[in-house]
Amino acid sequence: MHRIAAIGGDGIGPEIINAGRSVLNAAGEKYNFDIEWVDFDIGSDRYLRTGELLTEEDITGLEACDSIFFGAIGDDRVKPGIIEKGILLALRFHFDQYINLRPIQLLHGVQTPLANKKPEDIDFLVVRENTEDFYVGIGSRFKGSEKTSLEVIRNLYSIKFGVDVESDAEEVAYQIGLISREGAERVIRYAFERAADRGKKCSSVDKANVLSDIYGLWREVYTEVSKGYPDVETEFTFVDAVTMWFVKNPEWFDVVVTPNMFGDIVTDLGAMIQGGLGLAPGGNINPDGISMFEPIHGSAPKYKGMNIANPLATIWAGSLLLDSLGEREAANAVLKGIESSIVAGYVTKDMGGSQSTSSVGDWIADKIRSGE
Repeated sequence: MHRIAAIGGDGIGPEIINAGRSVLNAAGEKYNFDIEWVDFDIGSDRYLRTGELLTEEDITGLEACDSIFFGAIGDDRVKPGIIEKGILLALRFHFDQYINLRPIQLLHGVQTPLANKKPEDIDFLVVRENTEDFYVGIGSRFKGSEKTSLEVIRNLYSIKFGVDVESDAEEVAYQIGLISREGAERVIRYAFERAADRGKKCSSVDKANVLSDIYGLWREVYTEVSKGYPDVETEFTFVDAVTMWFVKNPEWFDVVVTPNMFGDIVTDLGAMIQGGLGLAPGGNINPDGISMFEPIHGSAPKYKGMNIANPLATIWAGSLLLDSLGEREAANAVLKGIESSIVAGYVTKDMGGSQSTSSVGDWIADKIRSGE
């Protein structure tokens, strides 16, 4: 028995989660495990109704589950950032989901914008650190007299360079990135473990040639961890270079490990080369705790209730969820079912088909039950 929390969230979220649940239930029937679904009313509607983002009752209930299946959040009626920080980021931090796992894989039947690239050319994992870097929220803005702004700028520059600087700025802002040795070590080790399983290479991404203090530490830790994996090929890559090589030679990559901010950027590029946001799942993982799995796209409020949203990224996230719970055979069957639906043309309008959200989920569920 697996106890899984279901958070539909906003917009198309409940519809795509329902499609995903249908598929995971079918996988349970086929591979002899049960799922107990626990529904949570978390999202913009409740926030607008009650002012609540995450309650103690929510946290207690989620802590009693084995995993979290998350739809999407975001609503035009709520100021950007409130819901995202107060729910999604809050869950990641509370459950210490320090790994963001993004498979970049071109499935058969999917068109990639990269000329002449085939499924065997685009098949790698991006392991993104998920709780540190510039996402720790340490920063501020100063606005007021020229004297105040100038003093802030002068203090920042004098600390680093030991020189004074002239400025007539009326407003300044700063953001501090933070990487700890412990935080870097645990995510880099996870990446090497995945690379060892795949028998290939682990590529590190940073910008140590400019931001040498913060990413210099990242490189040191990567080098130290790599010594424990002599059979894994290693390389350092700068983030600007990696964006070029993702496009030109995606076949070079197997496992890519990256700090939080750079990972946020390059994984969206990865989503495009694998066919778009409708085919991009993500996992927020704590290997020793409760993980959360979701599609990386938004809530698309204008399509809410229309039953036309593409559920494949959500269903793929469900495959990652099953894999994390040790149900690898079922996880592989779900991914195979997704690929079968694409090859058969049984997809939603955004992929050139005519099916609904629910009908795609039902088709894949039937495919899994039949064992085809």
